[in-house]
Amino acid sequence: MQETALFHTRLSRRSRPLALAGLALALALAACGGGSSDAPPADPTRVNTTSGPVRGEADAGNTVLQFKGIPYAAPPVGALRWRAPQAPAPWTDERDATAFGPACAQPGSAFGPPTTTVNEDCLTLNVFRPATAGPHPVMVWFHGGAFYLGTSAGYTDVSSLVGQGVVVVTLNYRLGALGFMAHPALSNEQGGASGNYGLMDQQAALRWVRDNIAAFGGDAGNVTIFGESAGGFSVMSHLAAPASAGLFHKAIVMSGAYGLDVQDTLSLSESKGQTLATAAMSIVTGAGGAACDTSSVDCLRSLPVGALLGAQMTAYPRGPVPSVDGQVLDASVRTKVWAGTQHAVPVIQGTTRDEYRLFAALNELGGAAPLTAETLPAAIEGLGLPAPTATFLASMPYNPALFDNNASYAFGALGTDLVFACNGLNAARRLSGHGQAVYSYEFRDRSVPEVLPAVSFPQGAAHSSELQYLFDMPRALNAEQTALKEAIVRYFTRFARTGQPDAPGLPAWPAFTTGTPTYLGLDVAAGEGITTRLNFAAEHQCDTVWSSLNND
Repeated sequence: MQETALFHTRLSRRSRPLALAGLALALALAACGGGSSDAPPADPTRVNTTSGPVRGEADAGNTVLQFKGIPYAAPPVGALRWRAPQAPAPWTDERDATAFGPACAQPGSAFGPPTTTVNEDCLTLNVFRPATAGPHPVMVWFHGGAFYLGTSAGYTDVSSLVGQGVVVVTLNYRLGALGFMAHPALSNEQGGASGNYGLMDQQAALRWVRDNIAAFGGDAGNVTIFGESAGGFSVMSHLAAPASAGLFHKAIVMSGAYGLDVQDTLSLSESKGQTLATAAMSIVTGAGGAACDTSSVDCLRSLPVGALLGAQMTAYPRGPVPSVDGQVLDASVRTKVWAGTQHAVPVIQGTTRDEYRLFAALNELGGAAPLTAETLPAAIEGLGLPAPTATFLASMPYNPALFDNNASYAFGALGTDLVFACNGLNAARRLSGHGQAVYSYEFRDRSVPEVLPAVSFPQGAAHSSELQYLFDMPRALNAEQTALKEAIVRYFTRFARTGQPDAPGLPAWPAFTTGTPTYLGLDVAAGEGITTRLNFAAEHQCDTVWSSLNND
C-alpha cells in the first residue's frame, strides 16, 4: 500500500539558473579538487543517461536534486503488451524530468489514483539524490498495493532518506492483469512461460540503475532494494529470481512475507488467465463490441484495458501474486528461502504490530457490518481456513473476550499472526539459519496517525502505517513520533550504507538468531520505546497455533 505525500515546491524555469549557480559551482569545484577552470560549471540538474539527456530540478532548499518520469523501458503497448520490457527509444533533445510519469493502469482507490486509469505507457522511474557529490548508496523502492494498485507518485517527498546521504529511486511497474496474467497462448509465444511482467519491469529498472546511477551520484555497487506489502514480496521475489542476481546488494522486506504460501504454479496461473480473458470478453460483448477468440494472442492484445480491469478480480479477488512460471521464478520464493538457494545478501525483515486491522477496517468501509462473536468464525473462514478450525480459533485463542470483547480486534490479531507475523518470522529463521545476516523489527506504535477514515475500532499499528515514518507525508507527527521517524530513517539508511543497521546514538539493533528470535521493537517513548524483543513468536502464536502452517 502507499500513501500520497506532499509535492516539493518547484523552482520556476526563470529562477532555476540563479538558484542553482552556487550549487553548480560547489559541485564543479568538488569534482576537480577545488581548482579553477575556464569551462562553465556543470549544471547538476542536467544528466546524460544511456537513452538521452534529462533535465531535473532542485527542491526549494537546494539540498535534493529530483529527476522524475524517466523512461526505463519502452511503452508496453500493442505488440509489446504481455511481453518482457524492451529498451526505450533513445532521444537526443533534452527531456524534461520535473513531473512524475502516469500511473500504470488500475482501478481508482485510496492507494493510488483516485479514479480508474487505463494508461499502459507507464514504465518510468524517479531519482532523488543529495546535492553533495557522490558516490552515494542507492535505495530502490518498490511500491505496494496488492500488485494491482499503487504508483511511484505516491511517494513524492523522500527528503528525509536523501538527507542521510543516499540516492533514492522509485518506479512504476505493470500491475494486475497487465502485469501478472499468464495464459497458454502467451506461454506458447514466449518459450513456454508467461506472467510476471511486473517483476520483469522491476528487473529492467534495476538494470537501468546499474547502467545509469553513477551519473546521478549513486554507487552502482551498493544498491539496496526495499518495499512494503506487495513491494516487500517483490523484494523477496528478487531474492529468489535468477535474473536478479547481482542487481542489488542488500534487501529490506517490509510486511512482505505474506505471499510465501499463495504462489500459483504456471498451469494454475494460466487457468486463471483464461478465466480472466473470458470475463473480459464478456464485458466487451456486453457493451456491444465484437467477439474474438481469446485463445489467440492477437485477440488478447486487442482487449480494452477497461475490460481487463473490470475482469481481473474474477481471477485475483485479493490481487495477483507472482507465479512460479519456470523462467522469472524457477521455483517458489518459499522453496528457495527454505532451501537456502536464494541470493545471499544482508536482509532487514519486519512487520507491524496490528497488520490486519487495516483489512478489517477496509471491510467496514466497504459496507460490511462490524464483526461480532457470532460472525467472527465466518470471517476467519474467509481467510481460507476450514470451518471447524475457524470455530475453534474464534473460541480460543482468538476469542473476542480476550480482545476487549471486540471481534474486530480478535480478527485483526488472527490475520496479523497468520498472514504476516509468522510468515515473516519463519522466513527470518530460514535466512538466518543459512548463515545470512538478518535484522528483524516490529513497528509497534499504536499512536501513529490512522491511514484510513475512522471505523468502529482503533486501527493501531496497522499495515502500511509505518510508511509515514519512512517517507515525508502530509500527516502531522508530534515530537515523539518525529523522533521515532528519525530513528527508523537512520537505521534503514545506515543498513543501506554498510549492511548493518546500528547507527550512532540509537539503541543497538541485534542480529536475528534462530535460537531466540530477536526483534527490535519500534515504538514511541510514551509507549515501549525502541527495545529488543524476545517474545515475538509467543505474542503472535507462531510456535503454537500457526507452527504447522508456517514452519514446514
